[in-house]
Amino acid sequence: MEKAEAKSKLGKLYLIPSRLGEQPPLEVLPLSIRKVISDVNSYIVENEKVARAFIKKITPTKSQADLEIFTLNKFSQDIEIPEMLSPCLKGIDLGLMSDAGCPGVADPGAKAVRVAHQKGIQVVPLVGPSSILLALMSSGMNGQNFAFNGYLPIDKSECKTKIKSLEKRSQIDDQTQIIIETPYRNESVLKTLLSSLHPTTELTIACDITLSTEFILTKLVAEWKLTKIPEIHKKPCVFVFHKN
Repeated sequence: MEKAEAKSKLGKLYLIPSRLGEQPPLEVLPLSIRKVISDVNSYIVENEKVARAFIKKITPTKSQADLEIFTLNKFSQDIEIPEMLSPCLKGIDLGLMSDAGCPGVADPGAKAVRVAHQKGIQVVPLVGPSSILLALMSSGMNGQNFAFNGYLPIDKSECKTKIKSLEKRSQIDDQTQIIIETPYRNESVLKTLLSSLHPTTELTIACDITLSTEFILTKLVAEWKLTKIPEIHKKPCVFVFHKN
């Protein structure tokens, strides 16, 4: 009974999605996110400046001085994470936000979620845009068996080998393959994809998802080679491919 009571006094960890670009927040985010941000003053974020600007967009009257901000990024040490979750242990609700999209998905926030589970903290995911799932949804490829592979190797030889391996898996297992890339490397990765994949493999380029400049199109690799490629340099892109 005492353990149950202690657990009930813990704060919750809210996983708060953010925009994928600079569009008005409530065009792509549900009102429930505004309510949580209105109520919560403690946050774990990837970038403090970005997070504060996002919070101000959602709740302009919220006092920025009252915010307690912990930064969790690729440079953070695992030993720092328990301290970031300390508000929950004091009965205070905590928000976790990524720079863009859903926290915990291709995002260092996953480490905080893991520790929260270990400490018995209730994790509450909120609805919001995920570029990975939106790209898969709009690709027309198999959505029942798919793999998100993150970033490809930077070395060109290793990159080509990895692409061919993923392509083979897609054909054998009927598994759609999804990758992302650092925006400034989009053109280089797309060029490698087109030179490495089989001509009959389907490839989706999904760029600026949910923005006014959104571009999503699926073609065979052979068709892409004859098509004028849209401007994707320094734009957030997701690439999806599948060999039948």
